[in-house]
Amino acid sequence: MQTLNLATRRWWYIMPIVFITYSLAYLDRANYGFAAASGMAEDLMITPGLSSLLGALFFLGYFFFQVPGAIYAQKHSVKKLIFVSLILWGSLATLTGVVSNAYWLIVIRFMLGVVEAAVMPAMLVYLCHWFTRAERSRANTFLILGNPVTMLWMSVVSGYLVEQFDWRWMFIIEGLPAVLWAFVWWRLADDRPAQAKWLSDQEKHDLETALAAEQVGIKAVKNYAEAFRSPKVIILALQFFCWSIGVYGFVLWLPSILKAGLKMNMVEAGWLSSLPYLAAVIAMLIVSWASDKVQKRKRFVWPPLLIASIAFYASYLLGAEHFWWSYALLVIAGACMYAPYGPFFAIVPEILPANVAGGAMALINSMGALGSFGGSYLVGYLNGSTGSTGMSFLLMSGALLLSVVLTLALNPGASDRVVPKTATPHPAPVR
Repeated sequence: MQTLNLATRRWWYIMPIVFITYSLAYLDRANYGFAAASGMAEDLMITPGLSSLLGALFFLGYFFFQVPGAIYAQKHSVKKLIFVSLILWGSLATLTGVVSNAYWLIVIRFMLGVVEAAVMPAMLVYLCHWFTRAERSRANTFLILGNPVTMLWMSVVSGYLVEQFDWRWMFIIEGLPAVLWAFVWWRLADDRPAQAKWLSDQEKHDLETALAAEQVGIKAVKNYAEAFRSPKVIILALQFFCWSIGVYGFVLWLPSILKAGLKMNMVEAGWLSSLPYLAAVIAMLIVSWASDKVQKRKRFVWPPLLIASIAFYASYLLGAEHFWWSYALLVIAGACMYAPYGPFFAIVPEILPANVAGGAMALINSMGALGSFGGSYLVGYLNGSTGSTGMSFLLMSGALLLSVVLTLALNPGASDRVVPKTATPHPAPVR
């Protein structure tokens, strides 16, 4: 009974903290799409090509600093790293609202990527300190739910802020919460169970014993260089690169695609932009629960991505004259692109030991950032240069299809085996 209470308390204490933190990070990177669709280009004299580059620059900064941030988090402190990052990215996001020209915007977008680079891998490392293998897909999903849930409400709120004020006030208002939350994070977060005052000594011991037991049987890897050369890590990195082309081409330019498709205002575009993320939340919860239930990760990654690829291709075939059918397919694509995140990020801690798993997840996520850079830039460029969304839908469809092929090429090994129940002393939390 005590073990069951421990599992429940961890979920209720830790997950709201990490969810809110990642939500704020995602808010300050994704609201650029609303500014781009609502007059920022005209105010700052930004050409369509430069607008695409600005949207993508975040991911260039994000790419370079993933691995150093994750290594710091794993060797030192997730708590300190996230505290500083919150203050810096909130300040940079707010400053975006007061820039006077595109050159300052270039600097800020790049630096925002640098500051936020460590957030995702550091949070994945953090969850590995607190949740067992049988819980990890759902724990990852509740973290990454900050992405579609933020897009869900941000799409509506940003649309209203732009409509009632302007894009500058949208950035200023939406940047401040991260700075305030930094001090709440510092008060509530603990790096490891041993530091948690809200756990008893027995609960701390039981959890640390369970996590240590999971390392038994995982092949030792002496350093990060050896981990990065692992064929499984290389395949996962390439897969996430292709996957992210589709995701961030979609996320960053969806408001512009919808606004152009039906000549609507930003409030209407905001409401329509929110529906794919509502569907994504539902899909992520279902897929992560099923993945933890059977603990077979790969089979819950590639099928949703294949459906998303088909949906983008079907939307391309329909063309702009069938807006509502195309929109319905975009809802399906959005849901299916997000659905596999939980099981995907549960793979790495199951194939690599704890001493290098964080760095490997950062490497994979950094390749995702590079794919996000390519997707956000190319989708914006294709939409601007062709005057339609057809070619960008084709790009996203092809990238997702390639990610499916790479997932199927992954040798299941440890990541797709059924783990004996005796290997995990703690039962999964109450569902």
